[in-house]
Amino acid sequence: MRLTGASRTDAGVHALRQTAALTLASTLPPAAVQAALNAALPPSVRVLDATDAPVGFDARRAAAGKRYLYLLDNGAVADPLRRRVAWHVPGALDLAPMRAALTAVRGRHDFSAFCAAPGRDAPPVCCVHAVHVLRRRALVCVLISADRFLHHMVRNLVGSAVEVGRGARPVGWMADVLASRDRTLAGPTAPAHGLVLVRVRYPADVPR
Repeated sequence: MRLTGASRTDAGVHALRQTAALTLASTLPPAAVQAALNAALPPSVRVLDATDAPVGFDARRAAAGKRYLYLLDNGAVADPLRRRVAWHVPGALDLAPMRAALTAVRGRHDFSAFCAAPGRDAPPVCCVHAVHVLRRRALVCVLISADRFLHHMVRNLVGSAVEVGRGARPVGWMADVLASRDRTLAGPTAPAHGLVLVRVRYPADVPR
């Protein structure tokens, strides 16, 4: 049996929709494979769908993009039901400057300034397709979609955007950091537990 995941995540990061390719010697139908895996996996992991894939399909190399969600608990008191899935950031957090600062990262750029040291062997250029910052009461969501991501890239972007939202940095600061390619100039790395892999996107001719 050979298993290939579409994306690696840091310890503590969650995934709503991870994609994996599984090569089996048996001829079990996908529904039977799904049931068998769910019977063996721990309760925290579930196979939501299974389908036949083209011969040679590689879940990682075939991916055309990914979307991540970062959750911030902006309440004065940390919500105990969100403590494992959201970073508690109390105090004033202005979303308008955060949105304005994050516009600088849209498009194709060298993201060396937002990459952790262990990931610097990878090519640093990524294309960010979309960035959204939303609020529902005390919950703030940052959604980032890109063709690929560097090590800690989303967490470093969010940590820097929070600095802007708190008023500790001006709106144009993130653009300057991006251009510098210097990680030491960026903000702190947001905690892993607030990050969620939402989906892995594939071209229309391969399974999703």
